[in-house]
Amino acid sequence: MERKSAMLVIAVFAVWGAVLFQEVASAPADDYPYRNVSLSWDARVEDIVNRLTVEEMQMQMALGGPDGPAPAIPRLGIGAYQWGSECLRGDATAPGFATAFPQALGLAATFDYDLIYRVAEAISVEVRGKHNDFVKEKNFVWHTSASCFSPLINIMRDARWGRNQETYGEDPYLSGSLGTAYIKGLQGTHLRYVRASGCCKHMNVHGGPEDIPVSRFSFNAIVSEEDWRMTHLPAFKTCVDAGTLGLMCSYNRINGVPACANKKLLTDIARNEWGFRGYFTSDQAAVENIIVYHKYFNNSLDTAVACANAGCDLEIAGDLNVLPHPVYFSLVEAVKQGRVTEATLRERVRPLFYTRMRLGEFDPPEMNPYSKLTSAVVETPAHKALAVEAAMKSFVLLKNDGGLPVTGFGTIGVVGPFANTTKIFGDYSPVIPEEDKSTVLQALTPLASKVQFAEGCDEVNKKCATYDSESVIKAVTNTDANFVILGTGIIYEAEFFDRPDMDLPGHQKQLLQDVLAHSGGKPTYLLLFNAGPLNITFAHQEPSVVAILECFFPAQAAAEAIRHVLLNDVPGAVPSGRLPFTWPLLASQLPPMVDYSMKRRTYRYFEGEPLYPFGYGLSYTTFEYSNLTHSQSITAGESLSLSFHLKNSGKVDADEVVQVYIGWRDTSLPAPKIQLARFTRVTIEAGQQVIVKLEVEAKIMGLWINDGWFIKPGMMDVFVGGQQPNQKRMAGSNVLSSSFTITDMKYLGRY
Repeated sequence: MERKSAMLVIAVFAVWGAVLFQEVASAPADDYPYRNVSLSWDARVEDIVNRLTVEEMQMQMALGGPDGPAPAIPRLGIGAYQWGSECLRGDATAPGFATAFPQALGLAATFDYDLIYRVAEAISVEVRGKHNDFVKEKNFVWHTSASCFSPLINIMRDARWGRNQETYGEDPYLSGSLGTAYIKGLQGTHLRYVRASGCCKHMNVHGGPEDIPVSRFSFNAIVSEEDWRMTHLPAFKTCVDAGTLGLMCSYNRINGVPACANKKLLTDIARNEWGFRGYFTSDQAAVENIIVYHKYFNNSLDTAVACANAGCDLEIAGDLNVLPHPVYFSLVEAVKQGRVTEATLRERVRPLFYTRMRLGEFDPPEMNPYSKLTSAVVETPAHKALAVEAAMKSFVLLKNDGGLPVTGFGTIGVVGPFANTTKIFGDYSPVIPEEDKSTVLQALTPLASKVQFAEGCDEVNKKCATYDSESVIKAVTNTDANFVILGTGIIYEAEFFDRPDMDLPGHQKQLLQDVLAHSGGKPTYLLLFNAGPLNITFAHQEPSVVAILECFFPAQAAAEAIRHVLLNDVPGAVPSGRLPFTWPLLASQLPPMVDYSMKRRTYRYFEGEPLYPFGYGLSYTTFEYSNLTHSQSITAGESLSLSFHLKNSGKVDADEVVQVYIGWRDTSLPAPKIQLARFTRVTIEAGQQVIVKLEVEAKIMGLWINDGWFIKPGMMDVFVGGQQPNQKRMAGSNVLSSSFTITDMKYLGRY
């Protein structure tokens, strides 16, 4: 979203000056009902909202971002409030330090609900602690908020999209489940207050392009109702069910209508069908883009009318050099002309003040346990340890021909542009102290008596545009083993930057080929730091490449986590990550980026054989599934209870990611080929067997047919194992298959 725009903060101070930061006169507010903690939230919010003037409501709705904060209202004893912090996997872009957890796509590869919950919990503790200090200092600059514009739960629908790293992968069920864990961890379990408020983004039909072949700011996503309902919306519905206080409308148009002016999306679906009671914020400059890029309207008044009436509560303005004022500065005029009612504005500001209420802003601080948090909670030993755990669990072992784990070497070669750089954090990363930064070279150095290092390429963020083959060849000569460290980086794939293809950037392929040609057949280990899939088929097929480890962007814990996984020297170090996306074999398997049909996209509709399937990942041990039992017949609307035995048939203790898939026998139905229906992590000691019991919820069996969700009668297949069924590329486990029958039919509504 909402790109870092520090210059806007400076502009704001020049424009609004002291108005935003007036001292709050608390005495008159003591008698207002909104301060009465014995009243309901709704009654208190209603009291505030009904006291606001039209001008005050305009300011609250218009000043939501770097042009803010939402100004104080001294006559009511209401202070200023800055909306929006970036909490993707840490308190990103905020002043000061914060723990940097692995990038979101790596977290998704853990397939670990509990881990995502604990990471979000740690993030929110740091965000809230810093926010409390910022408020005490009267520091309301951009990204000092206790309201997080996270998580990002758009579907990873194209391997080349620059923002894939920020997603939870390509599956709606996985994305929704992990999004739920994040929201619950972020907002906390207190019965009265939220620690930090969540905001799921970007809604909706938003998954590329960034810049290839057209700009995201003007892109019109043409989507069928079936694909919209069954692929792009489900994770957001799950997020609403989880209790998120915010949703963010996206930059693009959806079937011709800009998302932030799309009444069908914001009101008909989110509020009326789903019962969403929180606030809708625009992506940064998304409202202005309706004029500047989409040219849907040619003035601020028409745009403000459309967005406010559609259901957008908060504008996050963009560059004030493009438009002199936020678009929502036209709301007063819109009311004067009768194009937006006062009642609509009160409806728009209601969830804004409800969110602030739930954060505890208007209650005595002693009532709110979160008010006691300070910046002292940042980068605690517990949070650092959690970052290491998360990184270890995120790594996906793509190939292992006996090369891992290692025990140590005499001489190793370490080459590649990502070997000795700390720029393996990915986008939207928190700032961490220098002493907490680490490199892959630091992780590998203790593994050998002697290390021969060559970067080979120029600085990593220049895409390996130049290449020094001589230094690479020298580094990998006369070694016992070689480690090649390749990948992308935030210049090659990130917000604003799509990849033109799946190729390794610059001269990286040549670098790896030189290693293979000059290392005398010694074992080569390939470590990858990237988000979108890369063309590494040749490396997988090369016998001397004994192991390939996908590391994503592990952030501050990189060195420690990599060393532990390579050595398997601590509990939890056995690779257990699973791919949260399909890794295509060929670029020709990818439809055009701008084609929003789900045909051929993601494992649910993929055609042909991938290099690595969704859900794939190896371990240092093997697992055996057996004795699957379940009901042979269920009534539509019932859950399916499963029980099975799971044995660690290898020699090391490890985690197994259990995956349950379902498929519809009736091929005439508008159903995906297969659908992830449940997952869980199970820790099993070597040689031990456990009984696992899971339920497949009824709603996962539903299909969008015509104008609503239905569970149709008929036979369904169910598969249980450590990977997808019927895959050419096998992991170290088997897959059990069975079937069951659904009787009757059930209408689930228009959720």
